[in-house]
Amino acid sequence: MRALLQRVSRASVSVDGAVVGEIGAGLLILICAMQGDTEAQADKLAAKIAKLRIFKDAAGKMNLSVKDAGGAALVVSQFTLAADLRGNRPGFSYAAAPDEGRRLYEYFSGRIAAEGIAVANGIFGADMDVSLNNDGPVTIWMDTADL
Repeated sequence: MRALLQRVSRASVSVDGAVVGEIGAGLLILICAMQGDTEAQADKLAAKIAKLRIFKDAAGKMNLSVKDAGGAALVVSQFTLAADLRGNRPGFSYAAAPDEGRRLYEYFSGRIAAEGIAVANGIFGADMDVSLNNDGPVTIWMDTADL
């Protein structure tokens, strides 16, 4: 699985002009299930994200996790994280098939919630408008192949 994390002061996702998910301070997690990904990989990624110390403590150092900081997570499916860029037009054949992608996206979102983090979601497969205020900015790329 691949994820792009952005530490945010606020984030929201809208579909057809209506807000379907929003958070205050926390993480915007853009997530993509790749071909061959499993629930075990989703578990590992969710656990790592929940413990990742990228929020400031009282001394201003990045020393707190999203949970420690009292933040939430906005989890948005993003199959374009699977882009194959060998040509000038990206291909997305490395992404999981839609049914499996949806299943793993929902499973991952549930695993983040099981870590004690409030979760809001986008709508899988929808044309979404994502709005955010990146705090820092802090943006981190994660791939279960690297964990």
